[in-house]
Amino acid sequence: MAKEAKPEPVVVEAASPRRSKKLLIIIAAALVLLLVIAGGAAFLVMKNRATQEGEDGAEVATETAKSDKKKTTKEVAPVYVALDAFTVNLVPENGDQFLQLMISVEVKDLHTGDKLKTYTPKLRNNIMLLLSGKKAAELITKEGKETLANEIRGLINQILDPGSAEGEEPVKEVLFTSFIIQ
Repeated sequence: MAKEAKPEPVVVEAASPRRSKKLLIIIAAALVLLLVIAGGAAFLVMKNRATQEGEDGAEVATETAKSDKKKTTKEVAPVYVALDAFTVNLVPENGDQFLQLMISVEVKDLHTGDKLKTYTPKLRNNIMLLLSGKKAAELITKEGKETLANEIRGLINQILDPGSAEGEEPVKEVLFTSFIIQ
């Protein structure tokens, strides 16, 4: 008999470990490169948007700081206290003249508003004395009214808190709601 032919062994090559490691490194490098490019593009878009909103980067930073400050501090509604009407005789110039005046006072807080109500008799007396010493010619102009408002504010602040500093006065502003000279 003839020699039996031996079958040759079939060699199946599995993926070599070298190739799979190389492929994994290439994929990882491509992902990292893609992330860097996407991050750079996002940075450029945000930078471009910020320069479009404000011409100067400082303006944008200032606006951001202001909005952050507004968020952290509560806005307090103003507190107004209306006083009863004042009717006084003015210093005579051309016969008898009268002033009818209604004012509202802006105070720093509710506690000060309550304190103002407590001192109302003394405040009304001092304001009446102040008003009765004025002439109609002094009060007709805008500057005269502004001066009178400042004098009334100073008078009220002196009664409510005699030792208060300029910025910490209890009365912020005196507002005229009616001003009639006859």
